[in-house]
Amino acid sequence: MAVVGQVLRSEWTKIRSVRSTVWTLATAVVVTVAVGVLICTLARKDFGSMPDERRLAFDPTNTSFAGMGLGQLAMIVFGVLVVTNEYSTGMIRTSLAAVPQRGVFLFCKLLVATALVFAVGLATSFAAFFAGQAALGEHRAQLGDPGVLRAVVGGGLYMTMIALFSMAVAAMLRSPMLSLGILMPFFFLISNILGNVSATRKIGRYLPDQAGSKIMQVVAPVNDETPYGPWGGFAIMAAWTAAALICGYVLLNKRDA
Repeated sequence: MAVVGQVLRSEWTKIRSVRSTVWTLATAVVVTVAVGVLICTLARKDFGSMPDERRLAFDPTNTSFAGMGLGQLAMIVFGVLVVTNEYSTGMIRTSLAAVPQRGVFLFCKLLVATALVFAVGLATSFAAFFAGQAALGEHRAQLGDPGVLRAVVGGGLYMTMIALFSMAVAAMLRSPMLSLGILMPFFFLISNILGNVSATRKIGRYLPDQAGSKIMQVVAPVNDETPYGPWGGFAIMAAWTAAALICGYVLLNKRDA
């Protein structure tokens, strides 16, 4: 346990001493809240001209998370940098020499980074909700309304899982450019295409981001045929992440530094 404590402190020092990781988290907060407020302001102005069908399906809680798409971009970058910074600088050899138990090394790195991301993600989710609902005015939701608290906490969980999935992929690939080159198109191109084309929509809904985002919904979209609920979608996302983590651990054990 003493070794684990020392490794945890070491990993915390690594994260907070690298400016790029700190700035990516700050960017995630600002972008998520700012874009959410902007979209909520536009939604309030356009609410009167919406068709009745769209009004009935309007989800004020989920609307305040409209900036989550850009916020997750920063979380992906953070997750990749946390793992690959040591490979880029060559410090990974020193780290593994100091902590030869690679499972302990990876566990401590992921634990510290995940705890930090969860704290930031949860604070961001609550900030985006309250700021967004203030912008919505009379159309706002209350935190005590059915499903709202779950959706707001779910926003923090979603951001945490995105970052953790990115860390796992980075542990497999070790290269920041290769990791980002795969993750960015996967989440922002492939997932959108599969989710919006009728022939592949049933496949797209089982991708980690689309399944996981279900936890932030309070009102189901019009003609929603998704066969799982908020927590079912989060479980799918967690399964993707667990599989990636197992692969990352196996490859870390097999390869040289």
